[in-house]
Amino acid sequence: MTEMKKLLIYTFLVCSISGLAGCKKWLNLKPQDGIVGDEFWLTKEQVDGAVTGVYTSIQASTELFFMWGETRTDMVAPGFRASQDEQDIVNLNVLATNRYVNWRSFYETINYCNTIIQLAPGVLLKDNTFSEAQLNVAVGQALAIRSLMYFYLVRSFRDVPLKLNATVSDEDIVSIPKASADSVLAQIVADLKKAETDLPATYGNALFDKGRMTRYGVNALLADVYLWMDKYNESVAECNKIINSGGFGLVTGPDFFNSVFFGGNSNESIFELQFEFPVINPFFTMHQTQNRRWGAAPHLTDVVYGIDALNPIPLVDVRGDNTSYRSSDFVIWKYIGASSSGTTLRTLDQSNANWIFYRYADILLMKAEAINQLDQPLEASRLVKVIRTRANAIDFKIMDSTSKGSMTTFILEERQRELAFEGKRWYDVLRNAKRNNYANLNYLIDMASISLPSDRRQAAFNKLRDKNSHYFPIYFYEIQTNKLLEQNPFYK
Repeated sequence: MTEMKKLLIYTFLVCSISGLAGCKKWLNLKPQDGIVGDEFWLTKEQVDGAVTGVYTSIQASTELFFMWGETRTDMVAPGFRASQDEQDIVNLNVLATNRYVNWRSFYETINYCNTIIQLAPGVLLKDNTFSEAQLNVAVGQALAIRSLMYFYLVRSFRDVPLKLNATVSDEDIVSIPKASADSVLAQIVADLKKAETDLPATYGNALFDKGRMTRYGVNALLADVYLWMDKYNESVAECNKIINSGGFGLVTGPDFFNSVFFGGNSNESIFELQFEFPVINPFFTMHQTQNRRWGAAPHLTDVVYGIDALNPIPLVDVRGDNTSYRSSDFVIWKYIGASSSGTTLRTLDQSNANWIFYRYADILLMKAEAINQLDQPLEASRLVKVIRTRANAIDFKIMDSTSKGSMTTFILEERQRELAFEGKRWYDVLRNAKRNNYANLNYLIDMASISLPSDRRQAAFNKLRDKNSHYFPIYFYEIQTNKLLEQNPFYK
């Protein structure tokens, strides 16, 4: 099937089943009856089109992946065009009316996944060319993507509604209360274990291997989920499945930027959200040089990546200037740069940088974090050294590579350098802060002391001491339209 035909099927599916643009409630999707029930779920091609539609739907959440993961951190600074809602997020003054806490696009993707899980099995009885193995791959992808969406939601809002059935009739239009974060995480783990057994290690297609959920994409997500749950042995096991596969590696040398970020889908990549003109990402308008909404924080060169003043030929961390950002004007280069020289910008029609969910360097650092928590700091330091050697990084000295506490901080800082602007920073800091009943709350407070102006710090510190403030409020419209939904505690 051609990509154009897949796109047409997806468009047909969206128009037929969801009516999403006119939703009155976040779960009140247009029932999937009529033409959908009678004429759509008939062939394996239609199932394939529905799966393609799931991936396409994720693109609507790309801006929020960045906003939720980066804008409350010490990595970014609001630009001239930042809206009041964006400024409020930076200042940790988020209200329920802030448009960036609207989770609607996530639940739209979840509903697409639920539809496949619920309706695709019926196609086995209607199309004898559709095999059970093909069905399992389709459902496995839906389970994995649904899990990814819920993992973002549970880390950003904590307790969230857990909807596992599709909206296929009027009877499905109901209000749903929040489920506990623990129950959502348990569902994620169960679904990912099922998906792992159904998904292939490779589709035999390079683009699909990077742009669709494979078995290794599931392993990466599970490693992340287990790390969030403080299940370190389980996280290490998932990381090892990827490491021991031999199918991934670190990109080295001068091609690092072009291969990993400008071109995308590199040997380092595990799962990326694909963009290709005419479908572009939102980052050109967010990060463009003039009138940008977001830029890199000015302290990155000195504090995060460092300046080598010791060696005759200075070491320059390849992940910093002209890769993650451009030091001359603090543009976020990962998404709008077109070369590692720092001179060529993408044009609007080149705003097709993929959003990287997981890559191999992330796996090595997750394993390092997990084994450090298992009291193996020296082994963790060896993994970090692999990352830093690839990056040509300055030889930062840590107090004691045999100290679990020192390595905890160092790994967190290394993730900051390696995964800059990839939507990881807030979740990384929160994960480390909340560990052992918030034994390291200072991680959040220290970050706020860097990112906020002095006149706003004390108010922010007071908020951050309340752990309920670490999660967003539920968007006001959801509270108004779902009578079983309660506002998150800090915002009542």
